[in-house]
Amino acid sequence: MEFKFLKIETYIPIEYLNVLREELNRTGALSIDSSYDYVMAVSKVTGSWRPLEGSSPFEGETGKLCEAEECKVEFCCRAELMEKAVGAIKKVHPYEVPVINVIPTLNDLILKMKGR
Repeated sequence: MEFKFLKIETYIPIEYLNVLREELNRTGALSIDSSYDYVMAVSKVTGSWRPLEGSSPFEGETGKLCEAEECKVEFCCRAELMEKAVGAIKKVHPYEVPVINVIPTLNDLILKMKGR
């Protein structure tokens, strides 16, 4: 099955949120039809991680469990924009290894059902 739309989500420190929003919007990933842009959802979450030997953590100490407030950013975009969107996240993101989830959606089937 070919997917036309994807949901992309990532977790990022709040101080990087506006820069990420601008960068993603520049790629077109935050546009819905031609009627809206800057379309994304943001939720505050608590993330946890433990940096292992050889890592260069943005926050935390090697071998110690760390917790911090982060923002979960999620948005729906056209599949052909995935590489640009993921590239924008990696460009802005301060983490050594950011979590970026790309999830196929069935939005195109819903639009067909509505006659769009």
